[in-house]
Amino acid sequence: MLFVGVDWAEAHHDVCVLDNEGRVLGRRRVNDTLEGVRDLHALLAICADDEPDIVVGIEKDRGLIVTALVASGYEVYAINPMAAARYRDRHHVSGAKSDPGDAKMLADLVRTDRHNHRPVAGDTPLAEALKVLARAHQNAVWSRQRHVNELRSSLRDYFPGALEAFGTDLAHHDALAVLGVAPTPALARALSKAKLMSALKRGGRQRRLEVRALELQEILRREQLAQPALLEHAYGLTTSATVSIIVATNATIDELESGLSQHFEQHPDAKIIRSLPGMGMVLGARVLGEFGDDPNRYADSKSRRNYAGTSPVTRTSGTRKVVLARRGRNRRLASALDQWAFSSLLQSPGARHYYDELRAREKSHRKALRQLANRWVGILHICLERGALYDESLAWPHFTEQAA
Repeated sequence: MLFVGVDWAEAHHDVCVLDNEGRVLGRRRVNDTLEGVRDLHALLAICADDEPDIVVGIEKDRGLIVTALVASGYEVYAINPMAAARYRDRHHVSGAKSDPGDAKMLADLVRTDRHNHRPVAGDTPLAEALKVLARAHQNAVWSRQRHVNELRSSLRDYFPGALEAFGTDLAHHDALAVLGVAPTPALARALSKAKLMSALKRGGRQRRLEVRALELQEILRREQLAQPALLEHAYGLTTSATVSIIVATNATIDELESGLSQHFEQHPDAKIIRSLPGMGMVLGARVLGEFGDDPNRYADSKSRRNYAGTSPVTRTSGTRKVVLARRGRNRRLASALDQWAFSSLLQSPGARHYYDELRAREKSHRKALRQLANRWVGILHICLERGALYDESLAWPHFTEQAA
């Protein structure tokens, strides 16, 4: 058996090969190219006469080099950089660090401690594609929210009437349409009903055009505090630029959401996931992409909960015992599960009763929601394991019997 450490970098990768005893059999620096992968295979061929099992440690779970290693039939472990740093400190207290040294450290780690780490999951290309699209979609949503926050902060400084007119939803097509043609209070006061209706129509509004135009006109023409004309003009330019970015981001989100839905509908687990209360198309695709579809990835529902970060962590020392929420977790998956748990409160009587019981036990909203998400992850695992659609009476038998 050979143990390989790959210290990943943007331009090149340092490789170290060890035998069972920890002796260095070879070192090489390879590029992130087809030729680099050939050089890595050549190094492994030199280090062994027969065809040994090859175990690889690398601080990355995706990318071209990882795909190439998995496709070659190697057992690849994606080591968390924090775990790798702690392992380095176990053997060297000087604080010295180098790329070749990190490659040897990773090879040693998988040689002695790979049983404590998770191999790269054997997800299907469709599941990987869902993860890529779901993350891009979520990044776009987060980016839009940052720009909306910037827009709100700017409007508060020079155009409070816009905040009164459109409230907190500045990403709505009405707000973007009006602010696009009238980014300053002076321009907004000059808008006629016809121009407002035209702007709203271009933004996508189809109903109550005249009523909404009159409402906005009345609000925008109210007296308000004003900045000097020159400063107001400068603010208006920044608002126009921010509105253009949000409009473009909205189009990007719609495009990614369409592609995400198309890919998700092709997956064999989509029907099961969509059967769960509160699980929509985008949310379901995001959860599936982050969990993956490797049937052997999670030994049981507890393993899936641990990966999701919904199960608590217990710390004991002497007579002291503390149960805490997990800090180290996939924040994208955690965000999706939090939304799922909240959405399920309106669609699942069992989930609602469970949440109410937790609140009656003086659990905070956040704690109750996290505990509900933990319960949902276990239910999801059972449904996927059995290939069965969700059944309210089986998922929440205690609450179903009480209701009956």
